Amino acid sequence: MINYKHLNYFVSIVRWGGVSRAAEQLHLTPQTLSGQIAQFEERLGVTLFQRVGRRLELTETGKLALSYAEEIFQTGAELEDLLKNGAEERFITFRVGIADVVPKFIAHRLLAPVLELPEAVRLICQEDRLDRLLAELAIHRLDMVLADRPMPPGTQIKGYSHPLGESGVAFMAAPALAERLTGGFPDCLDGAPLLLPGGDSALHGALPRWLERQGQRVRIVGEFEDSALMKVFGEAGAGVFPAPAASVPDVTAHYKVVKLGETEEIRERFFLISAERRLTHPAARAVSENARTGVFAPIPRTV
Repeated sequence: MINYKHLNYFVSIVRWGGVSRAAEQLHLTPQTLSGQIAQFEERLGVTLFQRVGRRLELTETGKLALSYAEEIFQTGAELEDLLKNGAEERFITFRVGIADVVPKFIAHRLLAPVLELPEAVRLICQEDRLDRLLAELAIHRLDMVLADRPMPPGTQIKGYSHPLGESGVAFMAAPALAERLTGGFPDCLDGAPLLLPGGDSALHGALPRWLERQGQRVRIVGEFEDSALMKVFGEAGAGVFPAPAASVPDVTAHYKVVKLGETEEIRERFFLISAERRLTHPAARAVSENARTGVFAPIPRTV
């Protein structure tokens, strides 16, 4: 059995940035705390810390242990809260990783039904690069990941990519910038300042290639890992920026920008990545169903 007092000492050293400060918070001497950690490492047969200069740094094993320890203590806190507040306060925790490049309006529309489930759900969202989110998914610190691409080929992490849907791409600009751009779409993009999603985005290379095929000169003035920050710069007139066609009404209303045009030749795709082949979590199933029947549902054609 894990000695949870030792596990708490281990987490405290990381949290407080060293043995001395952790010992002070725990009301122990530094020598006692160091001895307890040494016993913990000896019992497990691993090295959790390594000394780099005058600092202690986590080993790779220590980093793995920390991720599990944090989850253990978080689960313990949830159990304590449940026992104190009674069973009627019980809820399902749903932890979602959202890749930085996924547009916030799309993420919101996909996740909104989770909070309307009959079961009480506490939604916890975490934004980061896709590779780091997949690492969190692998150790079950996330229930699912929203991304604009499937799991990369050759990934050593076990996971399954569930297609949610796709959308054409619209080009948006602040009204003042739009007035200065001449010609119809896509000619108005020739030489226009372009804001581009960062290298993690599937659009990072697809957009410039499409513009070049249209005979338009590409002038990239900024790249952004965070899709919301890119739109803020676009709203300020820094450049033209892309958005999923499915989110145009939200983007125009929130950022006070206009649509220059859109293309179906570039498709922005979205995926739910989970550790299970078949979705069993009720919240994950709600996201998948909402994508199919709502967010990316085909628009009926009028006769």
